[in-house]
Amino acid sequence: MQNVGEFDFIVVGAGSAGCVLANRLTADRTSRMLLIEAGGKDRNPWIHIPAGFYRNIFHPKITWVFETEPLAELGGRRMLWPRGKVLGGSSSINGLIYIRGQRQDFDLWRQMGNAGWSYEDVLPYFRRAEHQERGADEHHGAGGPLCVSDLRARHELHDAFIAGAQEAGHRLNPDFNGVEQDGVGPLQVTVRHMRRCSAAVAYLRPAMKRPNLRVELRALAHRVLFDGRRAIGLEYSRGGVLHRARARREVLLAGGSINSPQLLQLSGIGPGQLLREHGIEVVHELPGVGENLQDHLNSRVVYRARRANTLNEISRSWLRQTHAGLSYALARRGALMMGAAPIGLFARTRPGLASPDVQYQFLAGSFVRPGEEMHDFPACQATCIPCRPESRGWLRIRSSDPATPPAIQPNYLSTQSDKATLIAGLRIARGIFQTAAMQKCVSEEFLPGPAAQSDEDFLDHIRQTAGTTYHPTSTCL
Repeated sequence: MQNVGEFDFIVVGAGSAGCVLANRLTADRTSRMLLIEAGGKDRNPWIHIPAGFYRNIFHPKITWVFETEPLAELGGRRMLWPRGKVLGGSSSINGLIYIRGQRQDFDLWRQMGNAGWSYEDVLPYFRRAEHQERGADEHHGAGGPLCVSDLRARHELHDAFIAGAQEAGHRLNPDFNGVEQDGVGPLQVTVRHMRRCSAAVAYLRPAMKRPNLRVELRALAHRVLFDGRRAIGLEYSRGGVLHRARARREVLLAGGSINSPQLLQLSGIGPGQLLREHGIEVVHELPGVGENLQDHLNSRVVYRARRANTLNEISRSWLRQTHAGLSYALARRGALMMGAAPIGLFARTRPGLASPDVQYQFLAGSFVRPGEEMHDFPACQATCIPCRPESRGWLRIRSSDPATPPAIQPNYLSTQSDKATLIAGLRIARGIFQTAAMQKCVSEEFLPGPAAQSDEDFLDHIRQTAGTTYHPTSTCL
């Protein structure tokens, strides 16, 4: 056992939240902080190239490649759930899309009794955090650490989808982070000087030279240490050696929606029966830890493209990849500037809804399965993502060994409402593809295919092809 000393704050996880905490808390030079991260430095060059998202999302050296339990409503298959294991966490491997929650969602939180969480309450913090390429206004900020910019990659299919959505009755929305989110338009990304602006780049890097910040990499948290029910430190391993650090003020868990509840359970906070089953002393019985798991399930409509100029062709041609690389290196343009999707749409699946209940991401390319290889023919896809799923899952440790991945069960599509919303959303996407604007660029429907007409047909398609949008949340209640 190696004692590493005493700190004012110990932060577990150098991801999206941990990097911000490290920056803000060490701004007070009288406070000492220990920041531990299970991964390593963000040196992989593909982390910083926007389109590197597709290459790195399942990279075992920089991600936790978690796997769900069998999914009953998706034919019993399992699903990979990657989370960032590198400086910047998932902000170093995500699709770079910058989009805020809907105004109505924040206002509902306030109405439920969460003072300080209305949209008007949080807007000043959104503005303070960002450096908006378009400039500051009543909705956006300038001079903040997080750079937000427009994509430098446009394709004829992008323009066709925007025109097709308008033809189908959706309004043009040039700014999804402005007045409202209804409509179709270009998505913005967290990119600075044509490179990914992760939380590590935006927040941690400026703080790394501060003498009151100590960062331990490749350090696996084992458990939070307690004096009674007060957190006083952390036990973690690094290089095969067990370390112990003490906290004068706080231990802050910033491992995200998978690692944080796992660490709480390993530390004796969680469902008592589960902890006792694994020989863990119960510090505080809190049944909600690991419960209430929510995620955005998605499904896609895929159409064959008339011209062989989609991302599918680039993914299979060394010549096209070389051209894309040169375009990025010399002009900071082209396919390597794309994030997860360049075009978005927010829509309502039925009349009377106060706000959009489905979101779409359009891509001039298509995947066999989300995040995996691309189809071997020219194609494009519109991915439908219900905004407020009702299904709730859980996460539970399998043993007292911190290196053992937890069991994850999202319980996708466990409510009839979730099924109905996704089916209706796919029908909306199909309708856009069938407009005159889109038919100039696409030939025939590949998924779910023209034979899919009934709700059950669409549900079969969802069971076979649906994937995660990598948005797990709400597991530390």
